[in-house]
Amino acid sequence: MSGWVQAFIIIAGIAIAVQMVILAAMFVQLRMSMQEFTRIANDLQGRVDPILLRVNRILEDSEGRISSVMGDTAEITRLARGQAQKMDRVVTEALERLRIQVIRADQILTGALEVVDEAGTKFRNTLWGPIRQASAVMKGIKVGLDMLRRQQNNKREPDGDVDSVSQDEELFI
Repeated sequence: MSGWVQAFIIIAGIAIAVQMVILAAMFVQLRMSMQEFTRIANDLQGRVDPILLRVNRILEDSEGRISSVMGDTAEITRLARGQAQKMDRVVTEALERLRIQVIRADQILTGALEVVDEAGTKFRNTLWGPIRQASAVMKGIKVGLDMLRRQQNNKREPDGDVDSVSQDEELFI
């Protein structure tokens, strides 16, 4: 058994030595990688720093302009809002005035049409009323004259019944 124990100790020693070599290689590789990363980071920082400085200067120079632009934009917005409100009031007032004028024109036109209608009615009644009355009087006179003629004709002609009937029919036609 002692041979087996010695063999296991030798195998364990070899395994520990191999692990140590592997760990040393990993340490060396890690150190080289860290040096490479440090060099890349320094190179990148050397390139980025001037860019960041320029951007910072541009922002510092532009800060006043940007705030001025923002202030001007706010002022323009405020003025535009005020003008829009004024325009709204003007348009609303103009529409209200127009509505009132349309109502007034409608009332005037309606009144004028009523006056014209009333004048036409009065004219008809004034003109045609006497004409109708005169016409009725004339018809009455005509009928009266026709009656007188018939009576005179009846006295002259004994067969006046046939003529008087035809004359009566003519009056109704």
